[in-house]
Amino acid sequence: MQEISLISFESLNLFTLSPMITLCAGALFIICVDMLKKGLARGFYASLTSIFLAGAFIFILAFGAQNESGFFDMMLIDGMSKLSQMAILVISLLFTQLALCKKKFAEHNFAEYFALLLFMTAGFAFMVSTTNLILMFIGLETASLSLYTMIAMHNRKKAVEAALKYFTMGAVASGFYAFGAMLLYALSAGVDINEIVIRLSDRNFTPVIGILGALALMLGAVGFKLSLIPFHTWMPDVYEGSPAPLAGYISIAPKIAAFVVAVRIFEPFIARDIVWVENIFYIFAAVTMTLSNLMALVQTDVKRMLAFSSISHAAFILCAVLAEANNAMFIYWILFMFTNMGAFALLWASRNSSNLHDERFQHPFVKFSGLIKTAPVTAVLMGLFMLSLAGIPPFSVFWGKIYIMSAVINGGYIFLAVIMAVNSAIAVYYYLKLIVYMFLKPSLEANGKIYADNASLAVSAVVGITAAITLTAVLLVEPIAVFIKYFLPL
Repeated sequence: MQEISLISFESLNLFTLSPMITLCAGALFIICVDMLKKGLARGFYASLTSIFLAGAFIFILAFGAQNESGFFDMMLIDGMSKLSQMAILVISLLFTQLALCKKKFAEHNFAEYFALLLFMTAGFAFMVSTTNLILMFIGLETASLSLYTMIAMHNRKKAVEAALKYFTMGAVASGFYAFGAMLLYALSAGVDINEIVIRLSDRNFTPVIGILGALALMLGAVGFKLSLIPFHTWMPDVYEGSPAPLAGYISIAPKIAAFVVAVRIFEPFIARDIVWVENIFYIFAAVTMTLSNLMALVQTDVKRMLAFSSISHAAFILCAVLAEANNAMFIYWILFMFTNMGAFALLWASRNSSNLHDERFQHPFVKFSGLIKTAPVTAVLMGLFMLSLAGIPPFSVFWGKIYIMSAVINGGYIFLAVIMAVNSAIAVYYYLKLIVYMFLKPSLEANGKIYADNASLAVSAVVGITAAITLTAVLLVEPIAVFIKYFLPL
């Protein structure tokens, strides 16, 4: 009689699931509290959400620099997982505080809004903490479904339209991912990406057509989440329809998770000098950053301009994936996320119930005309964020660009570095366009208070934190690099 072996809890290493369990438990707790006591203040739910996000962050720090695997080796808590989870949790904490704005919006009255944020963050955590294609997909769908719902909860016509567009395109992307994973499984009989690459390598990566088809489908799925051209069409409309904090969050957290997935899936192929994979990434990076910058030039709304801007920044970071420069990628993300969230927080502070200067847009460029005269502090802070996003030294994003361009040059992609430099110069124009409106155009408003209609203490604190990091990046970049190197040794 064959003896049945039992699985011990020690071998499962359930501690690897602790950040996700904390977030999911927090979401369920918030829902249960809402069932027992209706009508609790949004500040209460925001505080609960912040506590559970901070708890998950503490669990990640508890792992230290040691890599751990668990749950039948499906979970992988390595340096990349820890860094990306910490970045996502920090930006989620900042995003949560923006719900405590001066005006009351429908979504903030629902406990489900904060529960969905925690579920979404847990989905991102699963995406970045595995090399298993099935678990990546589960994390992707958990995060995506939560995000679609959060957009629609804004209870505006444009928000519902944005959510439907995002959902439709997201469904197509999920189909790409599922078919790509199916092809990889058919070619290798494995669902772990490292195992798949080893088995394909043993066959000298044949059949090429099958592998190319699988990776093309996977790139389509990842390209949608990263809004790479031509998978970007949803992004400007979703930004326009979403409230400013959520638009800023979409430009950061989902993309961090998607980039880690891209590294997990494609970097093993790049590391084995599969030329056609390198060429595809090369073309996508060059085309995406160029076309997105050209489209940003003609925008008349600040939020849509920032949408195309974030596409360009995503293409910059894609160059780091191509150059296998994960340290540079995380330096860029950490510096970029504070600056970008600060810009969107300022847009949120100036949110008002009516479109004052444009029938369609909430934040047209003309709205900020002469801002230096009516609201000088807001003008200076927005100018700071624009200069940083443009890559002007010594502000934060400049250092991220330096790290990535150095890695690209060291990787031998000289022409790509030239394309990056040219696009950086193009980007300066549309960022300076807003500065020209704020500092050189005549003011259209006599009362600068409209630019702080929605600015509560919490919103002001988020703006202050992001501005301080953007301004002092020259002092912070070295400690950040050392911190990243602790988790990702070169």
